[in-house]
Amino acid sequence: MDLQAEVQTFLGLDAVIASAAMHELMAHIKRVAQTQACVLITGESGSGKEIVARAIHHYSLRATKPWVDVNCGALPEHLIESELFGYEKGAFSGADSDKPGLFELAHTGTLFLDEIGDLDPKMQVKLLRVLDRVPYYRLGGRKKVTVDARVLAATNQDLPALIREGRFRSDLYHRISQVKISIPPLRQHLDDIPALADFFLEQQNPEMRLTGEALRKLLGHAWPGNVRELRNVLIGSSITALGNRIRESDLMLEPAGPMEASSGMVNLEALERETILRVMRQTGNHQERAAELLGISARTLSRKLKTYASGRANENCVA
Repeated sequence: MDLQAEVQTFLGLDAVIASAAMHELMAHIKRVAQTQACVLITGESGSGKEIVARAIHHYSLRATKPWVDVNCGALPEHLIESELFGYEKGAFSGADSDKPGLFELAHTGTLFLDEIGDLDPKMQVKLLRVLDRVPYYRLGGRKKVTVDARVLAATNQDLPALIREGRFRSDLYHRISQVKISIPPLRQHLDDIPALADFFLEQQNPEMRLTGEALRKLLGHAWPGNVRELRNVLIGSSITALGNRIRESDLMLEPAGPMEASSGMVNLEALERETILRVMRQTGNHQERAAELLGISARTLSRKLKTYASGRANENCVA
């Protein structure tokens, strides 16, 4: 059966659905949306986790109710509690008025906790209690607050590995993963690339087209940055290409390493490391700007850079 490419918009974000894998994923999302279960959305950076979360809300029984989203990795640790649970006037210096937390703002609707793997362990305990419908106090509050918010969470991290390392609570993991949705990386559904390319180019320059050689080059790329990387490559290439055709030579792709070229195997950790370090160089080692371009939190980027630095130190050690 031939499947037609579709473009759907969920709370302002567009989703291109062309391949059988993506049509099947969307059908699963629609079924999950009709429940009240907490959903854990996993997938590599740039694969579309936020779009999936918005689609769940769009198709849910809470679609007309509030949608609230927060990036757990982007908030400083000292602000996470006040942002999630709110505070009362006078709770701390600068608290000049009452402020409801994000849970209250999402009452009867949906709260999306992105990058939940970056959540501080102390906050994980408080989050678990709220998910169990235990009333809580705002910071400095004297009256307990009870909320009804469906929670969706997303991460590009291996939460079971974090549990083994003592960095994520197993009880919280089981609470937020009543249903798990895993988004496949772009390299596993390459047949979506033509439709995605047409969509991105139409947004950037409706007259721009890919040559056959350029399209074949895109289909042969590993895409460590997934759909986000594809979009950025096409936007950049459409700006620098001469005329209204993007040729293979116009594509701004990182070349494959020698091991990839010879074996066809993709070392994802190495590709991620190369991409992060390249963006750091391009931004003059400005971590916040680099994190924004990479689509990850500054805290996640800082952790990865520390890992890379530790690896170099270990390589330089002489027994």
